Amino acid sequence: MADAPAIAVTGATGRLGGLIAGRLAATGVPQILVVRDPSRAPRLPGAQVRVAEYGDDAAVRMALKQVDTVVMVSLPAAEDRLPPQVTFVDAARRAGVRHIVYISFVGAGPQATFTHARLHGATERHLRESGLEFTFLRNSLYADLLLDTAHAGGAIRGPAGRGRVSPVARADAADVAAAIARRPAEHSGAVYDVTGPHALTLAEIASQIGLATGQAVAYVDESLPQAYASRAIYRAPAWQVEGWVSSYRAIAAGELDTVSDTVPHIAGHPALTLAELAATSRARPGG
Repeated sequence: MADAPAIAVTGATGRLGGLIAGRLAATGVPQILVVRDPSRAPRLPGAQVRVAEYGDDAAVRMALKQVDTVVMVSLPAAEDRLPPQVTFVDAARRAGVRHIVYISFVGAGPQATFTHARLHGATERHLRESGLEFTFLRNSLYADLLLDTAHAGGAIRGPAGRGRVSPVARADAADVAAAIARRPAEHSGAVYDVTGPHALTLAEIASQIGLATGQAVAYVDESLPQAYASRAIYRAPAWQVEGWVSSYRAIAAGELDTVSDTVPHIAGHPALTLAELAATSRARPGG
């Protein structure tokens, strides 16, 4: 493995990127962690830490020297995150990277209802045009995030109606990304939806979380005016509020009603159900 082309993982200080890096380290794969803040980088066997921000062309090219494959975790939600992601892709190509495994979102594309899915679509389009080999992992909503939302307020609120979504556990999404990073050539040009095993309404999701955790959880089906009004207390910028609300609108429109076999097919094990993940979170200290 010491002579294998290096794999780089971005976002390793975050939840998903950290899980992916941990999976690779556990299998003895050498890797480079590209981070903004080295003090927050996980200490993993076989991992080097290099510092670069997506929008810094020179730093990215330096960080990706002698790297063959990059697992590119999208930047945190921001109004202007597309330009630095484009810069990162271009710098990766100039650095000699051959393949980017990009963490995208279900339904990514210019017509998506969810505003951030449109951004993912734009990044995918740039990757397709870059000349690099690519694999797109279109992850569904994270089941972990739904659990956090339910635990925080005892309710999931939004204008999703009776639309369905198949939430995926971050751990399963990390397993898929790590497996592909180890054998990228087998997945060149592939686009995978990465979902949980069942498509559920948010009312069903709230019920399952409540049963698994013993916590009373409700789904509140808001109208659009109610959705915007209930989020006004956060005093968030308009683009962020629109992202929150449009994610529920995308569920209502049926754009997240997708169930795939990507997790069992690529990771080699069944995808966690929401109830299984909820029960696990309850068992953890503080869960």
